[in-house]
Amino acid sequence: MADKFSGVHWMLATPFHEDESIDSASMANLVDKAVSSGCQGMVCLGVTGEAARLTDRERHQVVETVIQRSEGLAVTVGTTAGSTAAAIDRSKEAQILGATAVMVSPPPMGKPNPDAVLTHYSRLADAIDLPIVVQDYPSTSGVHMSPEFIARLSSSVPAAQYLKLEDPPTPPKISAIRKLVGDEMPIFGGLGGMYLLEELARGSAGAMTGFAYPEVLVDICRQMAEGDRAKAEELFNRCLPLMLFEFQEGIGVGIRKYALQSRGLIKNSNVRHPGPNPNDETKSEFHRLVEAVGLSSM
Repeated sequence: MADKFSGVHWMLATPFHEDESIDSASMANLVDKAVSSGCQGMVCLGVTGEAARLTDRERHQVVETVIQRSEGLAVTVGTTAGSTAAAIDRSKEAQILGATAVMVSPPPMGKPNPDAVLTHYSRLADAIDLPIVVQDYPSTSGVHMSPEFIARLSSSVPAAQYLKLEDPPTPPKISAIRKLVGDEMPIFGGLGGMYLLEELARGSAGAMTGFAYPEVLVDICRQMAEGDRAKAEELFNRCLPLMLFEFQEGIGVGIRKYALQSRGLIKNSNVRHPGPNPNDETKSEFHRLVEAVGLSSM
């Protein structure tokens, strides 16, 4: 891959029918939205995509649908697994299907240690010919990676080309990592875009997140790249209440899927059982916020 990733790589939800089978038509709609919104890429089978609730056959179905519909945009596939062997197997499948990169979080460990994490990524890199997006999301992995460790990983495993940083506070960590690695390892923010403006100001390359209005993320990144921070800040501050509401712990995926359904992008907003879905009161609050931040016409 000649060019480094930058900009917005939209995290795709996984839509289901009422019977919880995968809705491939709605999945294709999400891919089309990523393309039409000006995203530089998309990511499937992340936390937003409920990857942990999918069977291996369903994972294959999702990746195949996304890549076939992507119109040449970069497609990163989440291949995190409970073991190094499983992550390698999933990553090999993603490569065969045509993925541009894989996104991998450290596997859960009883007592995480840096050497084991480094070996995990080293073995993965030796097994595939794709760039690796290292996902730093300790609230789901249970593994905390220091800036010094990330710098060590970057220098020891060249295939670990990117970092998806979701270890708040993210702006100070971006500065700390860039002080050690410079531009060698582009950093992307996540966490629903809640810290996007400050992350870009600290030198992030963009965002890998699933906020249901990717056009907003694209505009903020573009305005910052053009040096118009005032315009980016106005848009970010206006939409931040909705980003915060959508990213509520526990029901965030359900709210996001309801937002996507409200936009006509997916037919059914249900999170796969036993994941929680927003109640009617939460849905009403969502609509009031959308109106308040001026996105009701989108």
